[in-house]
Amino acid sequence: MRLMLTSCGLETEKIRDHFLKMLGKDPRDTRALFIPTAAIDADAIDVLPKCMEDLLKCGIPKENIRVFDLHADIPEEVMKTIDVIYFCGGRTAYLLERINDSGFRETLLSYIRENGFVIGVSAGSIIFANNLPGNLGIVDTKLDVHCEKSSFTGRADFPLISNLKLSNTAAMLIRDMPEDAEVIDD
Repeated sequence: MRLMLTSCGLETEKIRDHFLKMLGKDPRDTRALFIPTAAIDADAIDVLPKCMEDLLKCGIPKENIRVFDLHADIPEEVMKTIDVIYFCGGRTAYLLERINDSGFRETLLSYIRENGFVIGVSAGSIIFANNLPGNLGIVDTKLDVHCEKSSFTGRADFPLISNLKLSNTAAMLIRDMPEDAEVIDD
């Protein structure tokens, strides 16, 4: 299990460095699945180029980034070639609805259980917490993003506090639950 939950993606050098460490391979050889599904309003759509730029700035070639909009499940043979999944922000409820209705939920959870790497941005992070019914059930607390200040930094103790807050310069890094999870912030 490798998850990076953020408010704003690879916003800081510290977050980018942790992303590359967790990725564990040369970015030039990395295959990414880019999921913009949550971006259904103008503000979220405007941020999509910045999200794509996150991956490009880390050295992942554009031709190695596959855009997937969750209108169906993705074939298992394709998932076996993916090194990282990037969930963009936007409307959390819509993103969860598409994950659950398209059949992608079990595919995604299986990918995560098999040490797949996922980065969430805003709504793409909240889907893993218990904010809404039908969530992915990885983080057993409510998660708030875009906060003025993070709840804490350092190793995450479990059970987690009842409402975890992440600033725009923070990320929750989950390498295994609950043995290896922490919050970083600049």
